[in-house]
Amino acid sequence: MLSRSLAFPSLADFWQLGKPRVVALIVFCAAVGILLAAPSQADWPRLLLSLAGIGLVAMGAAAANCLFERDRDAVMRRTSARPLVRGSLGQPEAAAYAVMLTVSGLWLLLQFANPLTTGLTLATFFGYAIVYTRWLKPATPQNIVIGGAAGAMPPVLGWAAVSGTIPAEAAVLFLIIYAWTPPHFWALALYRRDDYARAGLPMLPVTHGAAFTRLSILLYALVLFAVALLPFVIRLSGWLYLLAACWLGAGFVMRAWRLYRAEEAQSDAQARGLFRFSIAYLTWLFGALLLDRAVQWLW
Repeated sequence: MLSRSLAFPSLADFWQLGKPRVVALIVFCAAVGILLAAPSQADWPRLLLSLAGIGLVAMGAAAANCLFERDRDAVMRRTSARPLVRGSLGQPEAAAYAVMLTVSGLWLLLQFANPLTTGLTLATFFGYAIVYTRWLKPATPQNIVIGGAAGAMPPVLGWAAVSGTIPAEAAVLFLIIYAWTPPHFWALALYRRDDYARAGLPMLPVTHGAAFTRLSILLYALVLFAVALLPFVIRLSGWLYLLAACWLGAGFVMRAWRLYRAEEAQSDAQARGLFRFSIAYLTWLFGALLLDRAVQWLW
């Protein structure tokens, strides 16, 4: 009978390797870019296949990230159950899976989107899987600020898949996610700082301390509040979105303020709450963009 380390990997192992929850948010943001850019008579089958291509490349990048970070993942409590750490999935299988997903996704984009979207998606893969994971993450506490550009690309990719261009509207969507990324990840790093310290990663709470990180989160929350108003300023959205952005932004700033003012014994709980809220924030904010656009169409 084969041991667990020699057994054939399950579909669940491959599915987990692609970080489906993270990719779901990526695909949603790309879909928002598509829906905001698409005319009423758009070629929806082509756009859906383009969206599938973006999702496959995102899963390929996630699998590559797990492959490159397997040694760090082994010493971090949060990631110790990943398939490569458990030994339920081998490195050759993980590498082949990452290549298969990435090549399949790029092929779909080349066939059903356009060369611009294909090139940008490949650059995003390289930016996340190589530049961020291999170079920036172990080198600087500003890793997530610099590397956040790759994570902010999904709505740009969606917009480019429709129009073959990157207009100001797509750039604004990029800026929202780019401003959201540091406080989102620093909140996670705050209550997981021991994990990052064990892995030897220079995340901001490890290198600059919890107090500096809490202040940085608050400042970025204020920047995010302002940046999230830009869709209304450039008339990409209307009053419904503006109200939602103000409400959600106030919630983000309020939680960041509470984290900044929290006693040391309570800061981990506050950071965990902010991290969870930040995921809901981005989902609801982009959902408000879609709802606002739907109301405009109906009127």
